Amino acid sequence: MDAVIFDIDDTLLHSMSIDDQLYRLAINDVVGDVRFRESLAEYEHVSDSGILQQVLIDNSINVDVFDEIRERFLLSLESHVAEHGPFREIAGARDALDRLRRSKQHAVALATGCWRRSAELKLRTAGFSFDDMPLATADDAMERTNIMRHALGSLRGCFDSITYFGDGIWDQEACRDLGWHFRPVGPTLNGLENYCDEFRD
Repeated sequence: MDAVIFDIDDTLLHSMSIDDQLYRLAINDVVGDVRFRESLAEYEHVSDSGILQQVLIDNSINVDVFDEIRERFLLSLESHVAEHGPFREIAGARDALDRLRRSKQHAVALATGCWRRSAELKLRTAGFSFDDMPLATADDAMERTNIMRHALGSLRGCFDSITYFGDGIWDQEACRDLGWHFRPVGPTLNGLENYCDEFRD
């Protein structure tokens, strides 16, 4: 049996740009103007928890604002979806997941750097069925590799191969560190443009 694990933002959904914008605004709303690094890849742990911890350290913010920022971000995400509608899926992503869930050769899970409530909101409002799939998030671990390990461990099996679909260089590096097969998605890594031909018999 083969394990197949997916990131979410810009891997299953066109959501990374808005998610990042709302995340930064939530931080600014709570603690004021802060310095962000030039790119997400410059953070040691590219997850909602990991980036926030590093932003607070970089800006010498010692007060306990972690939970307040998370709540502000989640409320802004809910408001965005209510006003603008759900995020668009990467073409064919829902059908590909459904094919995997029906497959006797595959076990499927989700592993994302998002906080759980964020991930669930984006997936559910976009019409994804995922209640029967393990979902590992930034609530489970800060480090990307540990989030991915958590997802794999939730599948409870021995696998001939482990494949991770992701859109970022941090996903690629995590797969290299774990010894997993990496499938890039989206233009940044010259990856898949859609899932229409994936996992068909």
